[in-house]
Amino acid sequence: MSENNWRESLFYEQKNGYDLIDAEETKLVYAYCEGYKRFMDAARTEREAVKTGIELAEEEGFVPFAPGMALKAGDKVYFNNRGKSLILAVIGKKPMSEGCVIAGAHVDSPRLDLKQLPLFEDTEMAYFKTHYYGGIKKYQWVTIPLELHGVVALKNGDVIDVVIGRDPEDPQFVITDLLPHLAADQMKKTMAEGVKGEALNILIGSVPYADEGKDRVKLAVLSLLHDDYGITEEDFLSAELTAVPAFESRDIGFDRSFIGAYGHDDRVCAYAELRAILDLDVPERTAVCILADKEEIGSEGVSGMQSQAFDTFMADLCETQGVALRRCFEKSFCLSADVCNAFDPNYPEVSEKRNEAKVNYGMGICKYTGARGKSGTSDASAEIVAHLRRLFADAGVVWQLCELGKVDQGGGGTIAKFMANRNIDTIDAGVPVLSMHAPYETVSKFDCWMTYKGVLAAYQEKA
Repeated sequence: MSENNWRESLFYEQKNGYDLIDAEETKLVYAYCEGYKRFMDAARTEREAVKTGIELAEEEGFVPFAPGMALKAGDKVYFNNRGKSLILAVIGKKPMSEGCVIAGAHVDSPRLDLKQLPLFEDTEMAYFKTHYYGGIKKYQWVTIPLELHGVVALKNGDVIDVVIGRDPEDPQFVITDLLPHLAADQMKKTMAEGVKGEALNILIGSVPYADEGKDRVKLAVLSLLHDDYGITEEDFLSAELTAVPAFESRDIGFDRSFIGAYGHDDRVCAYAELRAILDLDVPERTAVCILADKEEIGSEGVSGMQSQAFDTFMADLCETQGVALRRCFEKSFCLSADVCNAFDPNYPEVSEKRNEAKVNYGMGICKYTGARGKSGTSDASAEIVAHLRRLFADAGVVWQLCELGKVDQGGGGTIAKFMANRNIDTIDAGVPVLSMHAPYETVSKFDCWMTYKGVLAAYQEKA
């Protein structure tokens, strides 16, 4: 055998994904991403992602699941967990004792939540106090336009939806910053210290109410909120209101090969698995799609992946077939569909290029995440990686194996370990992201498409 043949046979060489697909599939890449952009502009919060997901699912024949309902192969059901997380399932041909194929993503993203008593006035300007949610660089959130989303739950049981800043006619909001002329002391601080969490106060008004009392601007803002929503300051005690970047999803680059948006992490993977289960026919094994909440703060709470809500839904499905939940879990497979970091040539020092995800190289598979000595990860087995190699080769999925930066640089986690703790074989897989956790993140359209294809291939696995 010649030297060139040996190289071709023995070396592992990755290629840019656009060199591996034809013009027809390139059109599919761009068409898929138009649907994704529409989803992103509708789903600014986890509540809105669940609402939008249900609307799309019902269009495809999914119905709410009720314990005890009779189910057969091909039936499509969903479970809405308190409006903040969503589980969908398509019943497979095989019994659930053979396990399920699960894809789990999260629909919460870093943001600024309003405090319980957020409204205050200082120097005749009104503000909202915030408490940031998830891992953010605080300096990135000043001087950008913000929208207000969420709900206000009243004492009488009514729940008021609030969306301000999304409509082009709406006002928007902002957190101010120092002018450079007076920022000499600020500029000497580290980036982590330059903007404090307690300084992330949102500017919301300045016109005083027409009376002689104090806090006239605060009163004027409350009067506007009462006129529009019928709420008082006390109602903020039972509200979930959050400020998110007021950016539309847009094509990035002359060739439109990227998408810029708020919340790619992790709604880019959530949409991929949602679209995949909506496009699914009757699978061999029951297919399950999870849109989880609270991943950015440890997957805690009733809507997070550590909650028993998922186990309860799966146990109810198993009971319709007389199957023990533990027997289903031990035979199941889960793609923890979460984003990974894409190699950024502007910051090469934090990455190890041989094992880093690259833009346009397809779905990123992380055998393990965690930090430094692999702490906080499930570390998938070699057999699971081999399973994906076979699966993706048969389906024409372009993918890459990757890690989260240099070993000692830092790290992160996903829902994978919580799925693995349930005795479910699990591996992380998702879209590589530039500027992860920033108010405006960037992803490759090619990688979005291949992540959808990868999830669909998992759902469509053959015996």
